[in-house]
Amino acid sequence: MIRLIVGLGNIGHQYTYTRHNAGFWLVDEIAKHYQVTFKSETKFFAEVARLNIAGDEVFLLKPQTLMNLSGKAVVAFALFYKILPQNILVVHDELDFKPGIARLKFAGGNGGHNGLRDIDRVIGKDYWRLRIGIGRPLDNNKMVGYVLGRPPVAEEIEIRLAIDKVLALVDELISGNFASATKKLHTP
Repeated sequence: MIRLIVGLGNIGHQYTYTRHNAGFWLVDEIAKHYQVTFKSETKFFAEVARLNIAGDEVFLLKPQTLMNLSGKAVVAFALFYKILPQNILVVHDELDFKPGIARLKFAGGNGGHNGLRDIDRVIGKDYWRLRIGIGRPLDNNKMVGYVLGRPPVAEEIEIRLAIDKVLALVDELISGNFASATKKLHTP
């Protein structure tokens, strides 16, 4: 089962609506759905919210470090609460999927994502990933501006629809019913 859901994003108001913050968008929606609020936890270098889902305590975590230091928050929290990597779900933006697509997978590479690279460095690769599609720029030389830019309205709507689809599956993800959640998420 999942005990920790980590949303990846950049801190600072200038990044709130950028593509790279899709992970923050999802955990914010989960918190809103379960009517919990994030609190700053400096010892974990993160904002943390606590949920109770079907009697299970589940944490939401938004690292408040630079994206490429996200592992610092994840490892501090996981060690303190004795949460194993396989009980962690990391939500992040995914260049290789079009907006509107969300996919679940266990372990694997980081695809050049700096937040994932840092998490891999400190806890290994054996954790769950929820990839929220943001698409890819036509010119790879414009990657940084693309991920740190706000998507056009039509793309943002698609990203939000993918987030809504995931939100409907949170209980299944928390309980560890990954086969069912994956099938629902991956079916158009």
